[in-house]
Amino acid sequence: MADAVGAVLDEGGTLLAEAGTGTGKTLAYLVPAILSRKRVIVSTGTKNLQEQVFFKDLPALRDALDVPFTATLMKGRSNYLCLHRFETYRDGVEGNTSAAGRLIESGDRVLLPILDAWAKRTDTGDRAELDDLPENLPLWKDLAVDADTCLGTDCPRHAECFVTRMRQRAAESEVVIVNHHLLCADASVRQSAFGEVIPDCSTLVVDEAHQLEDVATQYFGIALSSHKVDELVRDGDEFLARAHCEDRATREDLRRAIDRVGAHARAFFTALALARPGENRARYTSDVLAPCADDGMALSGALDGLEASLGLGLSAGSIGAASSIEPSPGPSVDSAARGAVEDAAALQRRAGELGQALQFLLSANDSDYVYFLEARGRGVVLRAAPIDVSRIMRDALFDRFQTVVLTSATLAVDGSFEYIRGRLGVGHPLEVRVASEFDYARQAVLYLPRRMPPPKAPAFAQAVAREVVDILRLTEGRAFVLFTSYAMLQTVHRVVEMSLPYPVLVQGSAPRTTILDTFRATPNAVLLATASFWQGVDVVGEALSCVIIDRLPFASPGDPITAARIEAISASGGDAFAEYQVPLAILALQQGLGRLLRHRTDRGVLAILDPRLRTMGYGQRFLDSLPPAPVTLDLEQIGKFLARNS
Repeated sequence: MADAVGAVLDEGGTLLAEAGTGTGKTLAYLVPAILSRKRVIVSTGTKNLQEQVFFKDLPALRDALDVPFTATLMKGRSNYLCLHRFETYRDGVEGNTSAAGRLIESGDRVLLPILDAWAKRTDTGDRAELDDLPENLPLWKDLAVDADTCLGTDCPRHAECFVTRMRQRAAESEVVIVNHHLLCADASVRQSAFGEVIPDCSTLVVDEAHQLEDVATQYFGIALSSHKVDELVRDGDEFLARAHCEDRATREDLRRAIDRVGAHARAFFTALALARPGENRARYTSDVLAPCADDGMALSGALDGLEASLGLGLSAGSIGAASSIEPSPGPSVDSAARGAVEDAAALQRRAGELGQALQFLLSANDSDYVYFLEARGRGVVLRAAPIDVSRIMRDALFDRFQTVVLTSATLAVDGSFEYIRGRLGVGHPLEVRVASEFDYARQAVLYLPRRMPPPKAPAFAQAVAREVVDILRLTEGRAFVLFTSYAMLQTVHRVVEMSLPYPVLVQGSAPRTTILDTFRATPNAVLLATASFWQGVDVVGEALSCVIIDRLPFASPGDPITAARIEAISASGGDAFAEYQVPLAILALQQGLGRLLRHRTDRGVLAILDPRLRTMGYGQRFLDSLPPAPVTLDLEQIGKFLARNS
């Protein structure tokens, strides 16, 4: 693989490289990239892998290669402290309200000295340095760098800004480590004519490339949420509370414009919630939105009105200094006046962007997009997602680079890269497949139950629960049980907890990293989890000796994006099930089973409880794609395998 990466770095072009777990694919692309002396962007699927590459692999290579190179870790804005917002918050504590207008809670006051001390000593401003900071702390959202409220070069702390400094370091580095979310967000921003985040270079390496289509679908889509509009209104209120307008008419006009947005937003999103079908994600057309159309157009007009009012106030020069500043002239007044102008300009831009998004979403007439409603907590989100991202990926991302390397442990289906080539818009790449070095005949056994009801049968859930209990008794826990639905997880959880003495951990009961740390540290633990634990999870050793999967992970045909892609393939004369649904499920299954063996010394049991592997014609495609472990239909063979390897 390193030879193939080196060749494409020399000659340019695209390389698709599948390399099994344990082969060292990260080093296989980093070594030739570093030795080429070319700047390279490396994009990973998760922040965890980013940090592994930056803090573990690169230092090891710096020592081993004895070649000097510079590297920078880049994450999305929300990971970094905004000095300007933090200072505004800190200075507002005496007034008992945060910069966002939220009442300051006692817990926030306790954290303030910790954050203040950290802000003064940190070089990066990355919240990952604060190990004890809760993942979902509301306060962090008030303090982090935010694309909507960022003042850019107009910010009084722009020079010291952690994001500014990160960009400067990246622009001077030979290796820049990003993640897929930042990569796609950056490409999307470039499309919209706003400034780029990631520095230009000639070489891109995409690790965990099987995740790229899903991330691109998210970032090249268009969305409008009640939360986003509420934030705009809240920030508008905060702006009026502190900014001084030179004439009363301007202030009153802005007050009316902000209030109109708030009132029409409440009416529109209430109507939208009533019109939304019961499911969490449901497709819509302009006809479905007809009962909400008047409220939607009223909100669109209110957003246009707010944008115009802010523009008039700025062009007339009537938006000026903060009213709390003394009237005598001086640098503080000038600074406050500039700040008010910058804040007004940011609000004007946000109102315009939200208005444009709403108009696009209400029309729902672009055949390249699928439109759907999504429930988010108490709010509703209108979304439009591209049905096919292949052209977008090619035009907005891949064509910007002379060399592109796409790699993962799971890229090929039926021994071919045809599926991933089509999904990502990769034309005529070089290809290399590196088999896993694991000895599956010795290290693993694959169990397929002899008799199971079909997955749609009412008896399937109880049959799964019985099989899980029987398997876990033999493995003495030490297992991941991975589900395709939360309902099945809950059913099995009730049975397992009553039937077995082993500690049971359930996804959602704590942050993901906390659950994994607990699993590693707890003897005989069992983890019950859904989608987010099927990939990007690494547990080495006896702590994980079994992976059980309840059913083949087909994407739900009722999901709006999946349904639209099935329809598009069928409309073009293709076989959507064979060309899209089965390959997608095969890659997902490979990822789930890949949790088991992470090292040459690992041993364990793979179990798939879905009878369709043996009863349906397409089942053979799945079986052909699985690791070459011995297959058994007999539970007793699991016990014998474990006894041999104890």
